[in-house]
Amino acid sequence: MTIRLYDTDARQVRDFVPLTPGCVSIYLCGATVQAAPHIGHIRSGLNFDILQRWFRYRGYDVTFVRNVTDIDDKILVKAADQGRPWWAIGYENERAFSTGYDVLGCMPPTYEPRATGHVPEMIEMMRGLIDSGHAYVAEGSVYFDVRSFPGYLQLSNQELDNLRAAEGEIETGKRDARDFAMWKAAKPGEPSWETPWGRGRPGWHLECSVMAHKYLGPVFDIHGGGMDLIFPHHENEIAQAKAYGDEFARYWVHNAWVTMSGEKMSKSLGNSVLVSEMVQRWRPIVLRYYLGTPHYRSMIEYSEEALREAEAAFARIEGFVQRVVEKAGSVEPAAEVPPAFAEAMDDDLGVPQALAVVHTTVRQGNSALTADDKETAVARLAEVRAMLGVLGLDPLDPHWTGADRGDDLHGVVDSLVRLVLEQRQAARSRKDYATADAIRDQLVQAGLEIEDTPTGSRWTLRG
Repeated sequence: MTIRLYDTDARQVRDFVPLTPGCVSIYLCGATVQAAPHIGHIRSGLNFDILQRWFRYRGYDVTFVRNVTDIDDKILVKAADQGRPWWAIGYENERAFSTGYDVLGCMPPTYEPRATGHVPEMIEMMRGLIDSGHAYVAEGSVYFDVRSFPGYLQLSNQELDNLRAAEGEIETGKRDARDFAMWKAAKPGEPSWETPWGRGRPGWHLECSVMAHKYLGPVFDIHGGGMDLIFPHHENEIAQAKAYGDEFARYWVHNAWVTMSGEKMSKSLGNSVLVSEMVQRWRPIVLRYYLGTPHYRSMIEYSEEALREAEAAFARIEGFVQRVVEKAGSVEPAAEVPPAFAEAMDDDLGVPQALAVVHTTVRQGNSALTADDKETAVARLAEVRAMLGVLGLDPLDPHWTGADRGDDLHGVVDSLVRLVLEQRQAARSRKDYATADAIRDQLVQAGLEIEDTPTGSRWTLRG
């Protein structure tokens, strides 16, 4: 029952040993809210949602912190370009991220702090680092002296002497071009906060070191994020936190990207696919299946064809669920997932292998239905629901049926569609096939899939 995770720092899969028995603390680098989220942004949230779900299934008490970067160079550029307040852009996009996480079934974090709410703590950390000689003030900015921290670049496995200064950065007063800004001196028209070293605003890296310390303490279990954050963001977090005296994260877990034509999906490349647009074209549960079921360390190459394949695969699962419910009524999830599923999930969150167990169980359940073995079909459905629950993909979960929102719209739609299907069946019975086909065509145009079965017609929403 030992969970094993690939630790980027150790460069190997390690047994997970919690800092506190029965508890797990996770810090995930969340959204920088300069724009609405694309599916590449949301993938990280989905991967770590599945991770915390699995920890909870294994009996852990999970504390999950996911921050919001609400002050950043890109946000300020957007504000200037659009002639809007920086905080208005940040809040608008923060809400878009929250909606994206929710619509794809992500559990809310325990805490979701904003960077700008933690300036006093940032000042405290900077003061400690300045006093210990790890940071210095130059022309109103505060920089971290990377040469003062011997472990710098261990996570990304680089050599400092081979590291070049970031291109495009205009930061004056540095002792070394590779030193990074913890605090940026105020510029005309930009938001700023008062510090002992003058007015300014946070640097990107400082905020996460500070918020992880505040909400999880000087040492915690897992730090997560996209693999693109390993350098410089996570390297700089480590340098600040450890130089300050924190042990910081004990495991580093990074998810891979969503790519298009082999390139990382990003706003700057103009190849992003917004979540708000995708959920208009695809059912959210199908989009979750597509983004959440590949291994978290594997790249996802975006394509419409891949999404259609995901839709078809999930339809096979959902069809089995619906057939058993129609035959046997309500079936509760099993208390435990099958051992092969658990073994796969324990092994570095092996969702693809775990999903194979789901599909095998579905096939067994369909065979039982064909043989009119109701008892076996019900048992298989109970196992399937347990496994899908861990993955956040149980179609009978209140999140997907709408029951947790207080509006069982599915039930209303089902009643209306069944009434229309009865009219279609009546037309077919009297051999009025033109009317029956017209009714079917209208339902398809409305976004429904109609499947005729020996026991009657069944409908599902199209992606």
